[in-house]
Amino acid sequence: MTVSSSAISSSASSSWLRALELTAPIPRHPQRILPLAVEEWAQRFGAAPALLSEQQVLTYRALAERANQYARWAVQQGAVAGAVLALLMPNCPEYFAIWLGVTRVGGVVALINTSLTGSALAHSLDIVGASHAIVAAEHLDALLPLLDGLRTRPRLWCHGPADTDLATALAAVENTPPPAAGYGAPTIKERALYIYTSGTSGLPKAVNVSHFRLMQWTHWFAGLMHTQASDRLYNCLPMYHSIGGVVAIGAPLVNGGGVVIRPGFSAREFWNDVVKWDCTLFQYIGELCRYLLATPGGEAEHRHRLRLCCGNGLRADTWVRFKERFAIPHILEYYASTEGNFSLFNVEEKIGAIGRIPSLLRHRHAIALIRCNEETAEPLRDSQGLCIRCAVDEIGEAIGELRPEAANASTQFEGYTDPAASNAKLLRDVFALGDRWYRTGDLMRRDAAGYFYFVDRLGDTFRWKGENVATSQVAECIRGFEGTTDAVVYGVKVPGTEGRAGMAALETIGPIDLGALRQHLLAHLPIYARPLFLRLLRHMPMTATHKPRKLDLVREGFDPTATEDPIYFDDPTAKAYVPVDVEFCRRVESGQVRF
Repeated sequence: MTVSSSAISSSASSSWLRALELTAPIPRHPQRILPLAVEEWAQRFGAAPALLSEQQVLTYRALAERANQYARWAVQQGAVAGAVLALLMPNCPEYFAIWLGVTRVGGVVALINTSLTGSALAHSLDIVGASHAIVAAEHLDALLPLLDGLRTRPRLWCHGPADTDLATALAAVENTPPPAAGYGAPTIKERALYIYTSGTSGLPKAVNVSHFRLMQWTHWFAGLMHTQASDRLYNCLPMYHSIGGVVAIGAPLVNGGGVVIRPGFSAREFWNDVVKWDCTLFQYIGELCRYLLATPGGEAEHRHRLRLCCGNGLRADTWVRFKERFAIPHILEYYASTEGNFSLFNVEEKIGAIGRIPSLLRHRHAIALIRCNEETAEPLRDSQGLCIRCAVDEIGEAIGELRPEAANASTQFEGYTDPAASNAKLLRDVFALGDRWYRTGDLMRRDAAGYFYFVDRLGDTFRWKGENVATSQVAECIRGFEGTTDAVVYGVKVPGTEGRAGMAALETIGPIDLGALRQHLLAHLPIYARPLFLRLLRHMPMTATHKPRKLDLVREGFDPTATEDPIYFDDPTAKAYVPVDVEFCRRVESGQVRF
């Protein structure tokens, strides 16, 4: 069936208007934060299932009651008025109930990436100064050896068996709202969460996330997706991220729908799950859609009731094949970041685009693309010292104007716990003296119709498996291995995949033990950050100013014909580094190599 352009335009306008209608009241009700909204929804939707998993199902009423128990517990423990609680747990309904309860009474919850280990995990706790930590039993082994070295040692609470101290404490408190006398009620302006992003400076940075942003994100996506009580969203994204932990959970709840929570993504079980749970919505990242296309056809993929898939990073070629093979009625692609001050939404389903700013919103958001120096990542400026706007279809860095809060609170940049890191994201005197803009670090182009297209990351990060990889963190880890004197880390294009795969060029003083190096990286880096390719150098190629020739290394990639240096691939089947040769590259091109 062919859908007319006028019908698409009408549907898009309705989506934007719904999002505006749901978010417009938020600034007018500063006391109404997400935990209180959930309590309101519990009154309306009561016994309807809110969060569902294989292990646990929470109705709206049960979710509110469980959150109340955590709120009362937090008051007893003094986790109020800005006190920080670190949360290190896998995906589950209880995860959402915990941070709802703690943030209701003024505590701030740090959502810790469960992939982190060692120094990166310790750093994530140190930069927020957590006084308490709720940790799933399966993650205790990663955290316990680090406690003595932390600047602030948190009181540890184990989430697991019924006989843990946390379970005992919760059993002793009521499931009704906590007495107002025990805490100062937070407003939408106050901090609710710390959500971590690797950003551009190495170790994870903690992003300040206010109660306002939680309300804005959940209600805005509820409007664009037109969530309804009949909807169930399939969520297999990490709940320590803003999309998997806030948007994908909260947007369906706004209008009485449910969320199916899975511990992680499984291409083999995906369609069986979607059919079993009768899901109508799916929150994706582009890689997941590619994985599903790579699976053999199955009967379940034709029995689903998905009406819309919402996410980011869906390449144009994957988009078309995904929608056609699985008969997906609608795809809502968008661009956003946890700390960013603007988002882009492709409501009209322009294939390959990440979105645009419709005419009815242009007075609220100012977005621009500016020319940058490829090597330094610094903006190019004209004779008056001002930045230079990109022409149509010219590639440049995307930036968003920071306007007075009274004009539009959603255009603010709430920053990180590190003031220096926050300051590095600001660009001043951009198009006029005294103006301030937020730097995304993302390269984009914009076509004549106003649609934006993502091109790449600017500077020292790349994206792989839905995660930002900070090259400096990976390089520092490699340099800590005996036998390496220097390392340069970068992303390389791999046919048929989204983002860039990690590659490291190592300068060595002689032969190194590749097996021991692999174990070193396994112990110190999350899986998405571990380099898939290694290039062994006797001498690092340098510029005249003694900087590594990174652009040359990126250009040569893992092509064995471009260099005499040995190149290796981290083979998941062999669980070892294997040599890269011309035959290997042929297999990559034909899609025979697993990534």
